[in-house]
Amino acid sequence: MSLYDLIGPEGIVITSESNLSVDSAIDLACSTLISNDKVEPRYVEAIKQQHKAIGPYYVLAPKIAMPHARPEDGVNESALQLTVFQSGVNFESEDNGDVYLSITLAAKDSNSHINTIMALSELFQNDGDINALINAHEKANIIDVLKRY
Repeated sequence: MSLYDLIGPEGIVITSESNLSVDSAIDLACSTLISNDKVEPRYVEAIKQQHKAIGPYYVLAPKIAMPHARPEDGVNESALQLTVFQSGVNFESEDNGDVYLSITLAAKDSNSHINTIMALSELFQNDGDINALINAHEKANIIDVLKRY
């Protein structure tokens, strides 16, 4: 199963919005998960609450974020959402700067997403593919990259 299988065409968002607040960016990064009933609204609130409590724990590296909460916080079905923030978002990460690529993780339980995390790790280590995702203006370009992982 590729990353694309967990995201699907409806799970890709490309936005040129600028000056997004942290909460607005998290809402956008979870929007298709909510609209497709993959997660409950309380899942998004859990991510926001964790951010307020401990900071941007989900900003993994320069330009890359992986927002997530616990399965019991409202995951209905394991899924991912990929969001490209063309203007970048300041998630308040002093070490990593603005985020341009967000992959929101919704895992149904603590074990089933191990292969997904491995595939994401492989993707995150490939600067060429990360830059291709960040610079994509069409979903087709993103889908081509995701199908390799």
